Amino acid sequence: MPRPAPTVPRFYPPKPAANRNRPSGPARPSRRRRLLFWTLRWGFIASVWLTLALTVTVLWYARDLPRPESALDAARRPSLTLQDRSGHTIATFGDIVGEPLRLKDFAPALPAAVVAVEDRRFWNHFGIDPIGLLRAAWVNLTAGRVVQGGSTLTQQVAKTLFLTNARTTKRKVQELLLTLWLERHFTKKEILEIYLNRVYLGSGAWGMDAAAKMYFGVSARRVTLPQAAVLAGLPKAPSRFNPRVNPGAALARARDVLGTMVDSGVIAAEQATTAAAQIVFPPSPVAPGWFADWIADQSQSLLAPDTDAVLRTTLDGRYQAVAERNLAALLDGPGAAAMVGQGAVVIIDATNGAVRAMVGGHNFRTSPFNRAVLARRQPGSSFKPFVWLTALETGMTPDDTVLDAPLRIGTWSPSNFEHRYMGEITLEEALAQSVNTASVRILMRSGGPKAVAATAARLGIAGKMPKDASLALGTGEVGLLELTAAYAPFFNGGNRVTPFGLDKTPHPAEPVITPATASMMAKMLGAVVTRGTGRAAAVPGRVVAGKTGTTQDYKDAWFIGSVKGVLIGIWLGNDDNLPMKGVLGGGMPARLFHDIAIGID
Repeated sequence: MPRPAPTVPRFYPPKPAANRNRPSGPARPSRRRRLLFWTLRWGFIASVWLTLALTVTVLWYARDLPRPESALDAARRPSLTLQDRSGHTIATFGDIVGEPLRLKDFAPALPAAVVAVEDRRFWNHFGIDPIGLLRAAWVNLTAGRVVQGGSTLTQQVAKTLFLTNARTTKRKVQELLLTLWLERHFTKKEILEIYLNRVYLGSGAWGMDAAAKMYFGVSARRVTLPQAAVLAGLPKAPSRFNPRVNPGAALARARDVLGTMVDSGVIAAEQATTAAAQIVFPPSPVAPGWFADWIADQSQSLLAPDTDAVLRTTLDGRYQAVAERNLAALLDGPGAAAMVGQGAVVIIDATNGAVRAMVGGHNFRTSPFNRAVLARRQPGSSFKPFVWLTALETGMTPDDTVLDAPLRIGTWSPSNFEHRYMGEITLEEALAQSVNTASVRILMRSGGPKAVAATAARLGIAGKMPKDASLALGTGEVGLLELTAAYAPFFNGGNRVTPFGLDKTPHPAEPVITPATASMMAKMLGAVVTRGTGRAAAVPGRVVAGKTGTTQDYKDAWFIGSVKGVLIGIWLGNDDNLPMKGVLGGGMPARLFHDIAIGID
């Protein structure tokens, strides 16, 4: 048998002799090195993944980032500025911008105030202010609520130019990216210029120059320290600190700005005290919201697309103020006691129809619905002049007589207000006393409701009228503006007018009744005021003529009259058609006419 192969011996290094005196610590440094190695390794891996995740996140939020170059020249809404007949601004629509100014052109106090109150470290940070963020966080923490923000001016520019006010993570990330872009592409002076020229400051004003002109009537080149404090305080809450809306809040905010300027070392405490005492807001211009909205709607077809426009209107600021003040006083006082919730007033030039004043309700801010134009109500006896005019045109005269006595037409039996009857009376007296039975008889003798409706339409009353004899008592529906304008031919020699509010060539005169007929109508309407139902409208030393109107259950009360070449139309009532408490056209409406007529004299 073959011999087995010899076994090759295996050699191992000899084990070192144990040293009982040697401590067992040599393994410990090895474990520390391994721990450090793994820490560095996983830290590096984590940082790579974190960087990758951050990059992906940034790219995700940046995928629809606005193009900064195009946003700097972003389009704005064209502005429409309305002026009264004297050239004073009464309303603005769209975006109002001022003159674009360089930093050196602004009054020095203005940029100084803005930097002090909005971003006192503006000149030193890189667009994001960590110190400012920490300070704001501490202030908010100690106050228990958000009282201070940490956004820099550059961040505000980024948000104003490119983004919305949405409180989302996406918006904040995009804001930071755009902030860094701005700081890289513009100098600090240029960023501040952009802010001063683009920031929104309330009432449609964008930029300090537009706001300075709107609130103080001066350019941003010439604002004073008190004015600069007011303007610098607006960006925080443009609506709440708007001097026109809340002058008290604007004043308090301006004093805070001055205090901040003192804390920042921009001005001395004595200067702040003096400036605070000098803060004065010019009287707010007449803001006839109903009239302005009416004109804005009419002017849209006249404006060139994407073009700013300034339009002169027919409004008389003094007339408007008188009408607003007197209507508000009536509704807040005796009107409230008599359950009168709303009212409307128009003042029209009787010669051509130019609207000099328009009040569409009690308060435009709480109810912008224009009752002077849009509401259609029954005119009651204020419609009767069209019945009398039809009678004159069929050959009757003011001295002809008509019977005032009980009357029945089918199942309908009209009656007088006090159920009193005077027998045979003249047409003039019947109109002066607003006799219902006489009005129905005159309508029937003059061709009936169809003829009277045609007469009213010829003078400017739109819409369908009742086809029965109740039309004699004003049971159709009319608007205050159209009814008032339809009275114009009685006082301008017989010409129909179309109400207009833009200062342009009015519609050509359109004769609709003869001058002789107009003179007879004016004389009879004068008798309404001198001895009839409209005596409360009389103005000493002035020729006043007009007609009262009251509808069933006291739901509407009217007075339409003429004085000093203008027509004043008044309506009182409630939007929900609830009855008033015994209000007649010859009462509160006639007295309101009297008060307005005296105020514009």
